[in-house]
Amino acid sequence: MKLATLKDGTRDGKLVVVSKDLTRYCAADNIAPTMQAALDNWDEIAPKLEALYTDVEHQAVPCERFHEREAHSPLPRAYQWADGSAYINHVELVRKARGAEVPESFYHDPLMYQGGSDKFLAPRDDIPLKDIKWGCDMEGEIAVITDDVPMGVSSDAAADHIKLVMLVNDVSLRGLIPGELAKGFGFFQSKPASAFSPVAVTPDELGDAWKGSVIHLPLMVDYNGEAFGRANAGVDATFSLADLVAHAAKTRDLGAGTIIGSGTVSNQGPDGDPGKPVSEGGLGYSCIAEIRMIETIAEGEAKTRFMAPGDTVRVEMKDAEGHSIFGAIEQKVVEA
Repeated sequence: MKLATLKDGTRDGKLVVVSKDLTRYCAADNIAPTMQAALDNWDEIAPKLEALYTDVEHQAVPCERFHEREAHSPLPRAYQWADGSAYINHVELVRKARGAEVPESFYHDPLMYQGGSDKFLAPRDDIPLKDIKWGCDMEGEIAVITDDVPMGVSSDAAADHIKLVMLVNDVSLRGLIPGELAKGFGFFQSKPASAFSPVAVTPDELGDAWKGSVIHLPLMVDYNGEAFGRANAGVDATFSLADLVAHAAKTRDLGAGTIIGSGTVSNQGPDGDPGKPVSEGGLGYSCIAEIRMIETIAEGEAKTRFMAPGDTVRVEMKDAEGHSIFGAIEQKVVEA
């Protein structure tokens, strides 16, 4: 099924069930007032939402037109948001450009940071930027939402705790990252509010594209109206999303409504090389940092600038028939 949260003047919005083609919705607040309320009691609430989804598909209940611009991120705020590193190619590129080796442990022990989750951007909200020198970058990723996950869960068992899947633009301020990492205490100021897709879907909605807790479809990232990234999320994934959930739960329980991100979706070129831009026949990149790294490696310096006020980004994923699955994240950078 497909779920969304509509803006209604409150912090947490109103839960709705959305039709498969993303054209219609039916309010579900009589079943659960918010997405978090549904996740808190998922085993009881999910079957009722599934029944409503069936009715929406059969047009057996009154529906209204679904407009993506009226949607919050599925969880406008969350108890926890942690972002991992499923695609080591991205890590390799970033570290190679600054002459650093990738530690062997990164290939079996994923990186993860805990981001701010008290307020997310809506999928059509502007990205506020106070200083262009901060190096604003988009990062196209996949994210999952869990129910209650017990500490020490295995990857196999963690897969059963993934209840919803969505897309994310994990905004990064690249110019602030080196100084923060140098302190040895991780990201904070360099990771402002992220935005998630208008719609979150249950894994079964992805059909055969959902294998091994990874989506085997291209992630479409457009920058200023041009194709920028078409990396396949099912290729070059060192870790699955279930692996990342298990990693996050190694020493703690995860509460219902925890969001876990994949990290930037990134593919190698056909010969194991860094790959080419979409304009040159390659699969491109899901963030600006990658093309800057490739420019630095090849030419000694980066030429592609980071985002500035007026720049736009669109993140979307389509099924094998070309239909949008999650709706699109569409954002413009503006002066804060």
